[in-house]
Amino acid sequence: MVLDDLGTSLRSSLDKLQGKSRLSESDVEEIVKEIQRSLLSADVDVSLVMELSDSIKTRALEEEPPGGTTAKDHVLKIVYEEMVALVGDSTDLPLENQTILLAGLQGSGKTTSAAKMAWWFSKKGLRPAVIQTDTFRPGAYDQAKQMCERAEVEFYGDPDNDDPVDIARKGLDATADADVHIVDTAGRHALEDDLIAEIEEIERAVDPDRSLLVLDAAIGQGAKEQARQFEQSIGIEGVMITKLDGTAKGGGALTAVNETDSSIAFLGTGETVQDIERFEPSGFISRLLGMGDLKQLSERVERAMQEAQDEDEDWDPEDMLKGEFTLKDMKKQMDAMNRMGPLDQVMDMIPGLGGGMMDQLPDDAMDVTQDRMRKFERIMDSMTDEELTNPRVVGQSRTERIARGSGTDEETVRQLLEQHSMMEQTISQFQGMGEGDMQRMMKKMGGEGGGGLGDMMGGGKGPF
Repeated sequence: MVLDDLGTSLRSSLDKLQGKSRLSESDVEEIVKEIQRSLLSADVDVSLVMELSDSIKTRALEEEPPGGTTAKDHVLKIVYEEMVALVGDSTDLPLENQTILLAGLQGSGKTTSAAKMAWWFSKKGLRPAVIQTDTFRPGAYDQAKQMCERAEVEFYGDPDNDDPVDIARKGLDATADADVHIVDTAGRHALEDDLIAEIEEIERAVDPDRSLLVLDAAIGQGAKEQARQFEQSIGIEGVMITKLDGTAKGGGALTAVNETDSSIAFLGTGETVQDIERFEPSGFISRLLGMGDLKQLSERVERAMQEAQDEDEDWDPEDMLKGEFTLKDMKKQMDAMNRMGPLDQVMDMIPGLGGGMMDQLPDDAMDVTQDRMRKFERIMDSMTDEELTNPRVVGQSRTERIARGSGTDEETVRQLLEQHSMMEQTISQFQGMGEGDMQRMMKKMGGEGGGGLGDMMGGGKGPF
């Protein structure tokens, strides 16, 4: 999860209020100090930490919790609202023709971010083009070209031209049919005068509708100076924070927007072009506090299922509720889940399964689960069409053959068959249900009854 240590620390602080119905001043003082430590450890700016903690303290002492609300839930609501206010609104990015200029230091992830943004706009029905103007960094042209090919978006660059301003002008002409132009600029190892001068020239040449600053999540307090200088130079309308999958910090980048009086546009959460999220303050903070993010989850599910169907037009997930649930269906489900991103990110979006529950799992739990899913996929790749359609025909001799062919062991093959049987039984209960019945069943599955999602995560038998 993004800013994982901060989320864990905040949730741990709030857990100290468990069981309390009323808050004393000492309770509030203690919880505010814990929150301050959590935010400072995540590199959030000191002045912002003090402003936030003062607001939380004042509200926690002065506001009366609604009837029946626990002290923990009351403070959780206050912390949620104050942190949403801290990170501000999302950058306005209309789905229309526009030119976007990307700025940032070398290593911040601009080139990857350009392709990711182009992919995101393409999924919204627009035709994007990336223009690579970095003539300083060796390999920038090749990297940008490869990333754009993976994103399946238009690309322009000229490795034989050493004039970035000329490349930018020619790139706009060459990609004139595109709806969205994303201009990637060169970075340096520091805020050198020649970097600022170059980007100012490019800015004048392309006349962007908005300039976005790309910041590495791990940069910490140095983000303030970056943001300030780029704001003075070209004006910053939004920030993309990258590499949020690999750092426990990120607070410096999150609060750098205050230096530019702008907002956060995107979050980069991985290395592939699909690993990009439109920043939504409420969902982001909700995930951080272990409350889930159903909007982001539904978008990922919809996109993953659509991509799976595009690859196999004969497969319709709704058919599972009408006929038999086969291993082919299970394989398609797992493929769709893989398309949704790292499993720990997906789990954080599910209310009740992310946050506190994830804190209780071993650190390598998600890695073990991903590894199990990969083994299951290899096993299914080693099965015949008959076995995938009717798993009941798999006896001992076939189990031995499948294990050898997939490079796994017989026990893992049997675990796959058991997992399929569990899922088949669960899905059969949905068949013929009305919407009200379906909702009651989902609540039951999420509860403490056997065969629920919690069992599937922690029981050691299944991949989910």
